[in-house]
Amino acid sequence: MTTPVVGQAVPRTEARRFVTGQGCYVDDIRRPGMLHAVVVRSPVAHALIADIQTEIARQMPGVVAIYTYGDVAAWLKPIPQRVCPLPGMEHYAQLPIAHDRVRYVGEPIALVVAHDRYLAEDAAEAVVLDYEQLPVVTEAEVAAGDKVLLHPDKGSNLATDYHCGFGDVDGAFQNAARIFQERFYVHRHSAVALETRGLCAEWDSALQHLTVWGATKVPFANRAILSDMLGLTSDQVDLLEVDVGGSFGVRGDFYPEDFLVPFAARQLAAPVKWIEDRRENLMASNHSRECWCELAIALDEKGCILGMRGHWLSDIGAYVRTNSGVMPGKGTQFLPGPYRVPATGFHVQAVCTNKTPAGTYRGPGRYESTFFRERLLDVAAESMGIDPVEIRRRNLIPTESLPYDAGALVPNMAPTIYDSGDYLQVLNHALAAFDYTGKQHLNGRCIDGWHHGIGLGCFVESTGGGPGEGARLELRREARFDLFVGASSAGQGQETSMAQILADALEIPLESITVRHGSTNLLQTGFGAYHSRSAVMAGNATAKVAQAMRQRILAVATEQSGLTPEDLRYERGVVYDRDNRTVTDIEQISASLPADNDPLSRGPLSVEDVFMHNELTYTFGVQLAHVAVNTRTSQVKVLDFYSTEDIGRIINPEIVHGQSIGAAVQGLGGTFLDQFVYDEHGQLLTGNLADYLLPLASDFPVLRGETLALCPSPGNPLGVKGAGEGGIIATGAALANAVSQALRPLNVSITQLPISMNNLGRWLRQARDAGIETMKVDGKHTLAAPRDRVWQALLDPEVLKASIPGCESIDQAAENEYHVTLKTVIGPIKARVNAVLRLTDIQAPTSYTLNLEGNAGAAGFARGAVHVTLDSKNENSTELRYHADGQLGGKLAQVGSRLVEGVVAKIANEFFDRFQQEVAPESDDATPRSSIADTTPGVKPKPTYNRYVGIALAALAAIAVVIYALA
Repeated sequence: MTTPVVGQAVPRTEARRFVTGQGCYVDDIRRPGMLHAVVVRSPVAHALIADIQTEIARQMPGVVAIYTYGDVAAWLKPIPQRVCPLPGMEHYAQLPIAHDRVRYVGEPIALVVAHDRYLAEDAAEAVVLDYEQLPVVTEAEVAAGDKVLLHPDKGSNLATDYHCGFGDVDGAFQNAARIFQERFYVHRHSAVALETRGLCAEWDSALQHLTVWGATKVPFANRAILSDMLGLTSDQVDLLEVDVGGSFGVRGDFYPEDFLVPFAARQLAAPVKWIEDRRENLMASNHSRECWCELAIALDEKGCILGMRGHWLSDIGAYVRTNSGVMPGKGTQFLPGPYRVPATGFHVQAVCTNKTPAGTYRGPGRYESTFFRERLLDVAAESMGIDPVEIRRRNLIPTESLPYDAGALVPNMAPTIYDSGDYLQVLNHALAAFDYTGKQHLNGRCIDGWHHGIGLGCFVESTGGGPGEGARLELRREARFDLFVGASSAGQGQETSMAQILADALEIPLESITVRHGSTNLLQTGFGAYHSRSAVMAGNATAKVAQAMRQRILAVATEQSGLTPEDLRYERGVVYDRDNRTVTDIEQISASLPADNDPLSRGPLSVEDVFMHNELTYTFGVQLAHVAVNTRTSQVKVLDFYSTEDIGRIINPEIVHGQSIGAAVQGLGGTFLDQFVYDEHGQLLTGNLADYLLPLASDFPVLRGETLALCPSPGNPLGVKGAGEGGIIATGAALANAVSQALRPLNVSITQLPISMNNLGRWLRQARDAGIETMKVDGKHTLAAPRDRVWQALLDPEVLKASIPGCESIDQAAENEYHVTLKTVIGPIKARVNAVLRLTDIQAPTSYTLNLEGNAGAAGFARGAVHVTLDSKNENSTELRYHADGQLGGKLAQVGSRLVEGVVAKIANEFFDRFQQEVAPESDDATPRSSIADTTPGVKPKPTYNRYVGIALAALAAIAVVIYALA
C-alpha cells in the first residue's frame, strides 16, 4: 500500500503557475479581430428614462456598435434566481439592461463596442441619458413603508415577507425567567477581489457555436441561462474557466454583462471582451450583508435557552439577483446556531432600495446571524452574572444529540439536520489554545491608555451544497491520468486536493495526475463552486470515478488474461492473480493506448460518473479575540485572534489553513473597515479604494488558525466537510464581544457593525453624553503629625491598605501608573472597583494631579482628575487638600452625585481616622510599620520606593474617598 497523501500538506500544484506569472486570466485572452466593450451605466439612482442619446457616440472613430434596450428587447428575459428563491422574489428579477426606468447608480443602460478599450471608453462618455428624476429611497426601513415604490407594478418594495419557526415560542417567553432583546445592524459590504470581473465571447458562424471565456462558480447553470436567452441549445454554448483572482461568492453568478457581451459577439460575429474597472467593480458587482435584526431570547434561571424570536430585514438593493434570497433565508436559518433552542418564531422581510442589488459574500447570512446571536448571549451573560463561556457551555448541543434536527426555517426547504460533531470538545480546545483563562482578567482593564477586552463567538456552518457533482477520468499514454471535475476553482487549490484523493484511491503517484475543472466542454454534467462544496461534492465524485477506473482496469486485465474478475485484484497500479503473479499494470495498459495530443478528448479508457447527494454537512467552530481600544483616538488593535473549526477530515492541511486565515482576514476587514456608504441621492460615496478601506498586511499581525478533524461526516463516503467559509463566520461576533468587554466600564455595547473609527468615536461620545453625572469634590484634612512622618508613612503600601476602607491591592503597572482594587457600597449599588491612576504635573513635594479611570463593572464607570496639595502647617501638623472634577456613568450615574457625595464624607472620616493612627501613634518614639518590619529579625527588607511612588501613594491616601465617588 502506498503512503496516503490525503491529510498531507502537499504543496499546491497550481502555485508555481501563479507565482511565476504563467497564469491565464480572462484579460490574458487574445482572439483574432477582438473588439472591446464598455458598459454605460446610469449616473442616477432613480429616474424615468426619457431618451438615451447615442448619435454622437456612434459617429466617433473606432466605434462598431452601441446597444440599448430596443436593440436587445427581443431576446431579453429576467435573470432567474438560482438558489434560495424566497416567496415573492421572482417578481423582482433584473433585466440585463434598463428599459423604462433606472433604479440604482450603475445600472446598465447601453453597451458600447469599439476596436479598443480606450475608444469604447470615450464613446461611452458621449452617451447621454435624458431622464426624469424620481424620489430616492436608500434606507430599508423607509423603503418598507412603500411611500416610494421602485417597482410600481408590484405595489410594494417588499420582495419577500414571511414567518417561520417551530415549537411553542409564545409559551417559551411566557415561562422565561429572563428575556433579553437587542436591535442589531450589519452594514453593506462585500468581497473586493484582486481581479475584477470580465469575459470574452466569440461566435463561430460556421459552427453556430458560442464560446465564452471567464466563467467561474457555476458555468453549467450560467450556460443554461445564456443559451435560453439567446435561443440556443446548451450544446451550442461553452463557458470556459480560466484562472480566477478571487471569487468569494460575489463573482460567477449571472450578471447583466453575462448576457450583453455574448449577445454583442453573436450580433457582430466577432470576439468581444469586457473587463470591469475598479469603480464598476465596487458599484455594480453584488453587494451583500446589509440587514437589521431585532432579536430576543428567553432564558430560564440558569441561563438555558427556552426560545428565540425576532424580525429580520434585509436590504437587497434595487433587484433580486440569482442568490439574493440567501442572506435573509439562510441568515434566519442559522440564528439558533449550535445551541439547543426548543422554540423559535421569526418574521423575515427583504426590501428593495435604490442601491446596487445584493448577493452572496463568503458566509452569507451566517456572519450576520452569528453576530446577532453571539452578541446577545454576551449581553445576557453579563446581566445574569454568568461567564460568557459558561452560558455557551450550558446551551451547546451535546454530542449524544447529534444528528440534531434544528428545524425547518427556510420556505420550501427540508429541516436542518446537523450531522456530527463534538462542540464542547472544540470549545475547550479553543479556550486552551487561546489561553482564555489567562487573559480573561484583562477584560475592562486600561493599560497604558488602552482598554482591553476578550471576546468569543461560536458558530455552526452548513457546507457541501448539492445536488451533486460530475467527474471524468482518462488514462493516457505513459501511465498518466487526466481528471476532469465539474466544480470550479477560484483559489481553493482543487488541482492539488482532487489529485490527492485520486492518488490515494488508485494508489498511484501524485505526479502522474493532471486535474482540469469547471469548463462546460469537459463533462456532461457539472455544478460549480459555492456553499463550501468542492471537497464534499467534487471530492466524492473523484473517489467514485477512481473506483470505476479500478474496475475498468480489472476488466482489461480479465480480457487479456482470460481469468474471471474474481481471480484478480488491483493493488498500487498492478493487477495480480490469485497466486500473486502480475497479470498487467497501468503502464502496460497505457502503452497500448493510441497517442492523443488533445488533453480534453475522451479516450478509449475513460470513465465518467456523477456523485449526487442532497444532505449537507455541518462544521462547528470557535473564534476568540483579544483587543485593545484607545478611547481618545477610537483605534482598535487586535492583539490576538484565534480561529478553529472541526471539518471532519482534512484533505490538505496547508490549503485549509490558507482558507481559514484568508477568511478571517476578510472577516476582520469587514468588521472594522469595509463599507459601502450611500448619500441621500443614492450616490455611492465609497466607490474607490481610497474610500472603501481594505485590510493591509500590517493591520492584523497576530492571526492564528487551526483546523480540527474530530468528527467525520457520516453522510458521504470520504467523511469530509467544507472548509472555505468557516474562518469568517464568527469574526464580527468575537470582535464585537471583545470591544464591548473592553468598553464595558464606559457603558459602550456594540450592536452595530462596522466598528470603524468614525462609528466607535460616535458611540463613545454618545456614552459620555448619555446618563452621566458630573461631580466636583473638594476636601481637606489636617493630620496631627509632622510632615516627614506623614511622608514616611505614605511610602508604605501596607499603611495605605490598612487605612483605605475596602482596599484590596495597590500595584504599580508602569512608571507613574498604579492599579487599585477596592470594594464599596453606594446606596443600593454594591461594586468591586478597579481603578487606574496616572500622575501628571508633579511638583514634588507640594502638588500633583491624578488622572483617574474607574471600572465598577455593571455598576458603571468613572473618569476624572484630582489635584492634590500638601502643606506643612507646623512641625507637628500636615494638611492635605484635594479638588476633583469627574463624571459618573452607568448605574452610578443613576444613583446620582448627591448620594455619592454624601457617602464621601463618611468614608473620608473613616480613612483619616485610620491613617491618623498609622502616622501619629501614642509614642513619639514609634516608627511606621515599614521601618519596624525592616529591622525585625527574619523579616525580608521591603524594596525602596522612589519619590514618585511616594507621591502616588500620598495621592491615593488623600483621595481615597474620591475613588469611591468617581468609581
